[in-house]
Amino acid sequence: MRKLFSGLISLLILFSACQPAAKQNQSAAGADVENRVEELLAKMTLDEKIGQLNQYTSRWEMTGPAPANADSMFIYNMIKEGKLGSMLNVTGVAATRKVQQLAVDSSRLGIPLILGYDVVHGYRTMFPIPLGEAASWDPEVAKLSAKVAADESAAAGLHWTFAPMVDVSRDARWGRVMEGAGEDPYLGAQFAFARVKGFQGDDLAAENTIAACVKHFAAYGVAEAGRDYNTVDLSEQRLQNEILPPFKAAVEAGTATFMNSFNTLNGIPATGSVHLQRDILKGEWGFDGFVVSDWGSIGEMINHGAAASNREAAKLAMIAGSDMDMEANAYINELKGLIESGEVHESLVDDAVRRVLRIKFRLGLFDDPWKYCNPEREKNVILSEENLHAAREVAKKSIVLLKNDNNLLPLAKSGKKIAVIGELAASKDVPLGNWRAQAIPNSAVSLLEGITAVVGEQNVIFAKGPDYVISQRNFFTKLKFNETDVSGLDAAVKAARSAGVVVIALGEDCFQSGEGRSQSDISLKGLQQKLLDEVYKVNKNVVVVLMNGRALEINKMAETVPSILETWHLGSQAGNAIADVLFGNYNPSGKLPVSFPRSVGQLPMSYAHFSTGRPSGSDDVTLWSRYVDVANSPLFPFGYGLSYTTFEYSGLTISDSVLTKGGEIGATVTLKNSGERFGEEVVQLYIRDLVGSIARPVKELKGFQKIGLNAGESKEITFKITEKELEFFTEAAGWHTEPGQFKLWVGTSSAKGLEGSFELK
Repeated sequence: MRKLFSGLISLLILFSACQPAAKQNQSAAGADVENRVEELLAKMTLDEKIGQLNQYTSRWEMTGPAPANADSMFIYNMIKEGKLGSMLNVTGVAATRKVQQLAVDSSRLGIPLILGYDVVHGYRTMFPIPLGEAASWDPEVAKLSAKVAADESAAAGLHWTFAPMVDVSRDARWGRVMEGAGEDPYLGAQFAFARVKGFQGDDLAAENTIAACVKHFAAYGVAEAGRDYNTVDLSEQRLQNEILPPFKAAVEAGTATFMNSFNTLNGIPATGSVHLQRDILKGEWGFDGFVVSDWGSIGEMINHGAAASNREAAKLAMIAGSDMDMEANAYINELKGLIESGEVHESLVDDAVRRVLRIKFRLGLFDDPWKYCNPEREKNVILSEENLHAAREVAKKSIVLLKNDNNLLPLAKSGKKIAVIGELAASKDVPLGNWRAQAIPNSAVSLLEGITAVVGEQNVIFAKGPDYVISQRNFFTKLKFNETDVSGLDAAVKAARSAGVVVIALGEDCFQSGEGRSQSDISLKGLQQKLLDEVYKVNKNVVVVLMNGRALEINKMAETVPSILETWHLGSQAGNAIADVLFGNYNPSGKLPVSFPRSVGQLPMSYAHFSTGRPSGSDDVTLWSRYVDVANSPLFPFGYGLSYTTFEYSGLTISDSVLTKGGEIGATVTLKNSGERFGEEVVQLYIRDLVGSIARPVKELKGFQKIGLNAGESKEITFKITEKELEFFTEAAGWHTEPGQFKLWVGTSSAKGLEGSFELK
């Protein structure tokens, strides 16, 4: 089967690789880049070509002398010999200048390195984790965050970020759900486009922009059982309709690079998938940048059982369209022999090298290899007051009000003692989140600091409660939680009893979510639930501030405490942003980008599920699609979020009952702020195709608008609906629309809205 796989496609790949990219920049500048790429390529030896496809991480102190150990000396010499195209994890102007100088001044052709780093939600000024930013339902927020991150990264000598992650995920067990925009392909596409634009701006060669790398291509977010690196098996219809839209949006935004994913997809490792990389990405979508493997993923094809050796893995990856090898030593060691034996055509290597050089030229690295190495910019840009202000603005817009019985929030700024409880409340590190790039440890504004800054120390009683994490905390270690030691519990109860209101921080440590942090249990860990129970017994005025990187199972909390704020891991200005919301300086406007389940057993789950043949029944009837121990519905649905004011929807009208092909209709609703203060509401449009050639979801998000209204103010909101909103993919017909009846809803969440209908003819 493996021979059939490579044999049948090799000629097709050779032909496609020799064709010009479908969307090459045809401007004068674009033509100049292509000419310069071809001129340089013609001068390169085979070893130098392969070197451009080789990437290693930093293994020595770049600003010091030449490395002493053999491994580092090997990389040092590879740079001098022009056999390394990229490095990752080299940061700071001094280090990046030193390694770039080695490449430019010492190698035969002086080809600069492209230096990459995981800048996921900030470089040193940390913004909310991407899942939190998606809760803003405001793509401009993500664009601003990425823009600041790019500015700081470029000022530190970097050219390239391994972000954004645009994986759609509907399983909170998967630790990397924190890095994406949640469960919905439409929302995810809006944020993917915005983040690419934020990183890259309008000019990739500008000194304050960096190349984006869209990951993970593809279907990593639907790994079986929510377990990282696990297998994926799904139809082409699901792949196209649910998984790929954010990736395509990123291509339309002009992303420079892609990264493939660790998982197998329908039995084939993504790194070796011709279908993903050649057919869809570089073929159908006309992507002309390059694809980098994830760390060691070419070599991991051996573990998957898809390749017998690194040589075979290199062959499969190159044929499939993986252009750069990150840390697998597969291309540098094996490609030359594969070309000499005729197993891989050199034209495939040439195509990959063209793509890498193209991005280096577009970054301006050949014109000025040092322009990203300006110590004055590094000093003035990183952690600037302007950037910290932006972090606070983004953070407060990412907060979701889940519950607010009896209008306990916002809190008064005087007149009551406030008990601030929980280890997370005082932490200056947890709010920084995972994938924190060059964030300074313990540099975030804590929740305790944010509250104290508003009401003064004299009005705050702090109690840490029992320890939460009782092990070393870092990116690589597995956390251990305190399950037995109740020290500090009595002090927390005493503080709660003596206060007028309690603000208690619960949730997850920042290193509890992220890569390799899949969990089979997404409820509160350690003694957190016990702490909440004991505090609630003595004071019913409890506000829970959730800090977490995924949806959590919080049924008991939701049944008891009056107020819950979902704050995610908000970054450098977390405490100030949360205080802005707690005390009403900012009216929360966030909406959930993921459904919160009632039970982990419901996962994966999404509002956009299918009806099934037995969609509904009652507790008196057994044989219908349900759980017998919990409702099918989520605890908090996708798109849900409260405000300190109230909004009323009325008067849904559809401009025509029939949408003709090539035409347009409008769905209009009146939104009124029926409360007593200014607020912002995310008005959401959902559509259902009632009958299709394949079964369709019960509803799909097709539009949203964030609207700010003063108290008593009303506004008409209109959504334009065309065939584009009704398209879907089938294996038989590709992307198309089908005539028939449609329902639509306009409202405040996926679970609540005014209903209308129309027909497509």
